[in-house]
Amino acid sequence: MTRNFSSLDGLRSGLTPVEHHLIDGYVDGRLSRREFLRHGSLLGLSLPFLGQVTLAAGFGAAPSVARANPQPGATIRIASPTPSGQVLVSYPGGLLLYQQVAEYLCVDGSDLVLKPCLATSWKPNQDGTVWTFTLRKGVKFHSGGEMKADDVVATMDRLADPKNGSEALSSFKGFLQKGGTRKVDDYTVEFHLDAPNGNFPYLVSSGNYNVIILPANYSGDFEKTWDGTGPFKLEKYTQNVGASFVRNEDYWGPKVLPARTEFIFFNDIQPQILAMQAGQVDIISLLPALAGVALLNDPTVEILSMKSSAHQPVHMHCDTGLFKDRRVRQAMALCLDREKLVHGLMKGRAVVGNDSPFAPAYPSTDPTVPQRKQDIRKAKELMKAAGMEKGFQVTLTTEQYLEIPTYAQLIQSWVKEIGIDLKLNIMDRNPFYGDVVPGKSPWLDSEIGIGDFSHRSVPNLFLTSILMSDGPWNPARFSNKEYDTLAKSYIATLDLEAQRAVAGKIQGLLLEETPMLYGYFYDRLTATKKGVIGVERAGTGQLFLQGVGKA
Repeated sequence: MTRNFSSLDGLRSGLTPVEHHLIDGYVDGRLSRREFLRHGSLLGLSLPFLGQVTLAAGFGAAPSVARANPQPGATIRIASPTPSGQVLVSYPGGLLLYQQVAEYLCVDGSDLVLKPCLATSWKPNQDGTVWTFTLRKGVKFHSGGEMKADDVVATMDRLADPKNGSEALSSFKGFLQKGGTRKVDDYTVEFHLDAPNGNFPYLVSSGNYNVIILPANYSGDFEKTWDGTGPFKLEKYTQNVGASFVRNEDYWGPKVLPARTEFIFFNDIQPQILAMQAGQVDIISLLPALAGVALLNDPTVEILSMKSSAHQPVHMHCDTGLFKDRRVRQAMALCLDREKLVHGLMKGRAVVGNDSPFAPAYPSTDPTVPQRKQDIRKAKELMKAAGMEKGFQVTLTTEQYLEIPTYAQLIQSWVKEIGIDLKLNIMDRNPFYGDVVPGKSPWLDSEIGIGDFSHRSVPNLFLTSILMSDGPWNPARFSNKEYDTLAKSYIATLDLEAQRAVAGKIQGLLLEETPMLYGYFYDRLTATKKGVIGVERAGTGQLFLQGVGKA
């Protein structure tokens, strides 16, 4: 390894202290190349610049992978979950569709590195309270107008306005409110935050799936206009049946390869698998490992896999009832055989969880925190210490979704060993979540239950909305002042190594308190027919199809 220190010194010119520390951590070996690239992109350092640093540091560039060139002009057929109600919602089917015609300021793909999209660059001020984004010039909406700062400001103000009930509020609450997004000029926007946020660019990226940029005059009529800046234009949408899109010939980026894309709606995964085996679809957007096992070793199918933070947490009410004593919650946690969850339930397409939302995919996760493992003897001791040695009966409420019912059955069998008679109440997905407010949501109201969270590029949402004392979605009813302080400190921090130090404290605290069980984090799987190439994905479920073709 040969380091070119003079080149490194030249590259460091004009950098901030946080950026200097990031390079130091990489050069000294405290950070991996992946962690360096990902956090550098978050701070607004360009990918070419980051590549120059890796070369000057003597680690070399990433090896190139030879790939066939996709042929343009094909029709690409995608098996998609049926959108639930309106298209512009968070459910996977709707997300897939609106993302074809509309775009984000920046995107994070399968490598979790932020890349420019409608913004070409971004930069924080010294404490992360103001982030400045430079917009791409010459981008046209399908309706013909140029995308400018006014459109970004109007979009963010709409999403940050509590009156509109946007799901973006779950990420923006406490940080970005209406009026916080300000136009500097036609191609520059500043985000003035209510509190420092070291991960903010991810909150306006594809990692926060509903922050697509729409025209300033948008009036809630997306399903009539489908007006965005994206690579495809709507050709036809038939509710509960499917949708088709055609190439946007005026797209700002490289020429879009597919002539058309067709999305075929399905209500279950098995018909999608049969359709792929019959040659009726080219892509299955989201393949569950357990239900999709027939395709995992099919030689005619390629499985695209990415590590993610998606998980299915088990919550236990901490304020009242059978789980008020944390020793009972710890005993529950010690019943889980996490290796069996990964290798049996998830067919190896997951990683073990350690009872906090800090997934191994996050660079800020502290890997030195001891991993919790199954220990029935210790679990029985904890139950006895809590006065629960005779066990009890309780009902676990959850949803009929992916592998969750089987997960619940496994937990049921494991906790029986410590005297817990776990009854299962498995509901359809929509009534399970209900209105997602206490008193009107079986998910939030159940004493013990299992929910589902898709991938997020940073843990901010999981730390605040799910676990903070005042979090709007706090199914465990967890309230801990020390935790709240640590979570706020983590979110405010710009430096990666400082984030990791705080993360370690949070991970340790949550192991002690155990408000929720995080048994595993599952990989995001997409299935494609052999010969379909160029599919790019984001962990939250988007498919970027503009470069897709058939070899």
